[in-house]
Amino acid sequence: MSVRPPLPYEFLPQVPSFPLSSEDITEGATLAREFLHAGGNLSPQLAWSGLPEGTRGIAVTCYDPDAPTGSGWWHWLALNLPADTTELPRGAGSSDASLPGDASFHGRNDFPGNQYDGAAPPPGAPHRYVFAVHALDVAKLDVTADTPPAQVGFHLTFHTLGRALLTAEYGV
Repeated sequence: MSVRPPLPYEFLPQVPSFPLSSEDITEGATLAREFLHAGGNLSPQLAWSGLPEGTRGIAVTCYDPDAPTGSGWWHWLALNLPADTTELPRGAGSSDASLPGDASFHGRNDFPGNQYDGAAPPPGAPHRYVFAVHALDVAKLDVTADTPPAQVGFHLTFHTLGRALLTAEYGV
């Protein structure tokens, strides 16, 4: 077995967690075909509660730390979700119109696209797909739909009050 890279969240400032669940994915389980890039390419349903006091906005991301790039691979960046959002239904990553709130939008992922693009690892060991819900101290991040994912991550780091993670795997 090869050594897996650490999760980037292990090196960021520690913040409180909160409950995160899904009807579609289970912690440590294999992603179903409908959530794969070559499958249905649907984003999974996610639900959360118990956000930290002071939460003014939410972002949802999906990141593959095992991609053979040296910097991982961003699959999904749903940004500027209203603070009262408690769930994204299955398929919410398909377009900006599927997101709640007038200011919500999808940031550019590494495919590149402005939507959810599911798991598509090269042959080899399974990859981890880390779905994260970030509770933010701002209603809107100072980013656009074309901002590179690493730069979005920079803004997330400095505005995150709390973060919940759910990790699934897939390999070919």
